[in-house]
Formats: sequence, structure tokens, C-alpha cells
Amino acid sequence: MRIQFFGAARTVTGSKHLITTERGTRLLLDCGLFQGIQTDEFNQDFGFKASEIDYLILSHAHIDHSGLIPRLVRQGFRGPIYCTSATADLCRLMLLDSAYIQEKDVERINKRRRKQGRPELELLYDAQDAERALSQFRAVQYHQPFSLGDDEVEAFFTDAGHLLGSAAVHLSIPDGGTYKKLTFTGDIGRPNDSILRSPEPFPQADYIICESTYGNRQHEPHTDMRDHLLRIVHDTCVERRGKLLIPAFAVDRTQELIYALDQLSSEGKLPRLPVYIDSPLAVRATRVMQENSDYFNPDILDYIEKDGDAFAFPYLHYISDVADSKALNERDEPCIIISSSGMAEAGRIKHHIRNNVEDHSTTVLIVGYSAPNTLGGALRRGDKEVKIFGETVPVRARVEVMDSFSAHGDYNEMIDYLSCQDPGRVKQVFLVHGEYETQVAFKLKLEKAGFATVHIPALYESVTL
Repeated sequence: MRIQFFGAARTVTGSKHLITTERGTRLLLDCGLFQGIQTDEFNQDFGFKASEIDYLILSHAHIDHSGLIPRLVRQGFRGPIYCTSATADLCRLMLLDSAYIQEKDVERINKRRRKQGRPELELLYDAQDAERALSQFRAVQYHQPFSLGDDEVEAFFTDAGHLLGSAAVHLSIPDGGTYKKLTFTGDIGRPNDSILRSPEPFPQADYIICESTYGNRQHEPHTDMRDHLLRIVHDTCVERRGKLLIPAFAVDRTQELIYALDQLSSEGKLPRLPVYIDSPLAVRATRVMQENSDYFNPDILDYIEKDGDAFAFPYLHYISDVADSKALNERDEPCIIISSSGMAEAGRIKHHIRNNVEDHSTTVLIVGYSAPNTLGGALRRGDKEVKIFGETVPVRARVEVMDSFSAHGDYNEMIDYLSCQDPGRVKQVFLVHGEYETQVAFKLKLEKAGFATVHIPALYESVTL
């Protein structure tokens, strides 16, 4: 059996891990989009033939894990795509939205490339490719076994607690006269998440492909999170009479923010100011979240029973229309604008940042991971100038960071998640979905926890088990 790493290798984007079994079955774990600048070549070319992939198993719906599925189908993949039912529901929204963004982005990029005399980029995929891909989805519930390759490979999902429907993938693969047990964690959520259930333990594995996004960091305690958010709201919108801009993933992160603000409003602490959810995808995703409340933890279910709705409060406005979105930039009143994308690389938030980043009264609040080569990453590390729509602009707005809203576990939380394993029985851990320096730090922590062999694969590296 062989594993080859075609994405999320020493970086936090483009998740893609190809398993080739002893019999030659080719199973792809995730098919994510590389996000950020200078990633076109990675998204254009998989490094393998799409038509030769037999099966795809998807851990969750985030675009850095699912966003190249339509391209895989466009280039010839015809096999089934296994995921949970909530992941399938979210992908119906997110992949069609991504197709729209692809079409708009390639049009804008090629206009610039034509002026520069450079060859045009090929469109990654369109809405028709996304629809074809969605027809290949097969929904499977947590703990429900399913077979691949004439019963060659047995698989099942457990709850990873990272996103609605997110799953760790557990495989039993025949190899050399025995069965190898391989777990792919996907992205590991946080215990005591405000909306979702905690990640659940999983059976003993021989090999683990493990995410490592925050492998060198600890998050702010949950108990301090709402107070911290309230301080930023008060400083920006009350003291400085400015706008609070929050780039947030349309799915889960936006709903966590709404829920936190809903609680502050119910407690009478939130200032009376407009809050705009400016993202058609987030509006639709919030509906999907409400329709999948069986994935929620008991605390939010109790809150909903008492409050009636965790995602609605006075002065909260959901915006879908483009004209209404543009009108927000004409308003001088203090307000909160939550908009996607989470890394500020695309979507309406990029326009809001461009229109307000030179204003001293504005605050940009980063509430999750942003890859270093994205606009969110540049703001996060304190760059004094950023490039937006090809133009270099000074950053005069205040930039705040709150990792406590992150849906990724920190290193203690990830090690706690792995504590269900006997480290002596795990032959090898592969660290993916992390920046290299972070992975090196996490590797040392895992070794201290008893995992003897921890490897950090490079992009395209192939490992025989």
C-alpha cells in the first residue's frame, strides 16, 4: 500500500492524499483547492490522472478540502464521492458558489494577463461541472460501515467536531495478508465548541494522517471569547465610531459569530448598532445549519429552546443583494460587517476591506487561520501595505486577531483527541495541513506524548507502508 501527498503538505491548503492499495485501487482522501496567490499551477494540474481515481472520500465541506472536486470530475473522475449527509448539503451550496467565483476570477485575471501579453489561464470549472460532481455524492452517516472495491476496503466516519458534518475517515485495507488500519483525521475540531459536538474518540489505528494547523499554539479560553469580542465591538463602534469588518468562512465561523452576538444581545450587553451578514452563501448556510440541528451540542439546543433562535436578534440583517452590499460602503455609521471569504482572498469582504482599510476608525478582526500568502494572512502578520485587486494600499485600520473562534484544535486539544490511541501501536503519524515550522513543533510534542515515528511529508512525496 502506498500514500502520496498531493496537497496540504507543509502548507494549510489544497488537502489531497492518494492511497493506492495492494490490488491497485486508487482512493483519494479530500480534493481541496489551493487558496491564495500564485497557486494557479497547483489547481490546474493535480499531479495524477483524474480518470484513474476509483473513489473519493471527503472529510468535510470547506473549500480547501472540497474545492477541486468539480475539476476532478471535469477531467474524467466518474467514481462515487463518500461523505456525511450534512457535508453533501453544504457542498451543494459551496461548490456552486465556488464555480461562480472561479468564473469571475479567471475573467478578471485573464483581462490583466492579456494586457501583460501573458497566456490566459484555463477555467478550473464551471457550474455545470459542479452539478455533475454533486450527482456523484453518496451520503453515509457516522459509524455506518461502507465498502470500496468489491469489499476490498472497509470504511466508516466518526464525528470530527470541526464543521457541520465533518468527519474523521477510518479505513481497513488488506495488505500483505493482513489488514492495515488507517485514520485520516480531516480537520480536528475543538472540545466544547459553542455549536457542534466535541470530536469523538476512534478505534486503534496503525497509521494516522493528522492535521496540524495550530500545532504550536494554544487558543484563548472559551470563557474569555465573548468578553474579548465585546471589547473590540465597543472600542471600534462606540469609542471610535468606526466599522468592524470580520472576514469569516460562510459556514460555521459566521454562525459562531452570530451566536456569540446573539448571546450578548440577549444579555443586554451588545450596543444597539446594525450587524450585517453580507454573504449570500452565509445566508443559505445558516439555513442549512438550522435544518441540521441534530449535529448541535446540548448547550445550544437548550439555548434555542429558551431563546427561539440562536441566529437572529434585533439589528441583525442578512444581505444577499449586490446593491445592498455595495450600499454598505456608502454608510458612515458604526456597524459590524461579517462577510466571506475567511482568508479575505475573494468575495464581498475583499471589497469592504479595500474601501475601509485606509480608515483609522476601522477594525479588521481576523477570527481564524489565514494562509500567509492571502490578504488575511498579510493583515494578520501586520503588513503596513497590502495588495488588493492588483493595487498596493496602506493599512491604516486597526487589525485584531481572535484565534478563539477557530474551528481547529490547538496542540493540547489535538493531542487530547489522539489520546484514545495507544501510541506504541501506532506505526507512523503523518502530519499534514500545517505550515512546516508549526509541524516541526507539533512533531516534538507528539513524540513526547509517545508517538515514536512522526513524519512530515513534502508535496508529492510517496510513502510505502
